[in-house]
Amino acid sequence: MHIGILTLRISLPGCTSLKEKRQRMGGLHARFGRNPAVSVCESGDQERLESSEWSFVVVGAVRSKVESLCSEIEDKMQRTVDGRIMETSREFL
Repeated sequence: MHIGILTLRISLPGCTSLKEKRQRMGGLHARFGRNPAVSVCESGDQERLESSEWSFVVVGAVRSKVESLCSEIEDKMQRTVDGRIMETSREFL
């Protein structure tokens, strides 16, 4: 069993309310949580308006599959989120 933890810190320039932040970051649970190998949560900056931190825990029997899924998540986040990814970290257990 291999576990990958992908953490993304996202800048949300011009965000003026928590409601706007939720709208801009909305749907992450629906987009990524459908996959039974992925768990997603807002792991930091919950009260900050202009940034958000999200963590994805990916589990699989083969490390290469876990790494590939982490890359897919990161690519999709860059294309779909209304913000800029400022920091990315990956950890494999």
